[in-house]
Amino acid sequence: MSFAASNTAQTYARVGLETSVATASPHQLILMLFDGALLAIAKAATAMQQKNVVDKGQVISHAIDIISNGLAASLNFSEGDELANRLAALYDYMCRRLLHANLHNDLAALNEVSHLLGEIKSAWEEIADDPAVVSPNKAAA
Repeated sequence: MSFAASNTAQTYARVGLETSVATASPHQLILMLFDGALLAIAKAATAMQQKNVVDKGQVISHAIDIISNGLAASLNFSEGDELANRLAALYDYMCRRLLHANLHNDLAALNEVSHLLGEIKSAWEEIADDPAVVSPNKAAA
């Protein structure tokens, strides 16, 4: 693929992602964060296996950013929700495990975080059809 074709494909993908984000519900945005973190961790595993230190560090940093500045930042603590506190602690643990994975080339740590994220994402997907999640106004009606 030529540089121009590659650049065009990247631009197309970025516009598609921006459109998806602009039209997504808050619930769908959280799912997109899970997908982004999981993809970054999968890329980190590949880079680790290929001994590509630069790419490994970049994608692990990206996964940490998604978890800490996306997923953790989206938690609602205003109601004193114990679930939010537990998820915050779990997200913090995941970030520490990712740092460990990066420093020690620990594939098992990447797999652990991927598994944990997958479990939470699965639960998030299960509540997608809950009327209170789809539309809080309709659920009150």
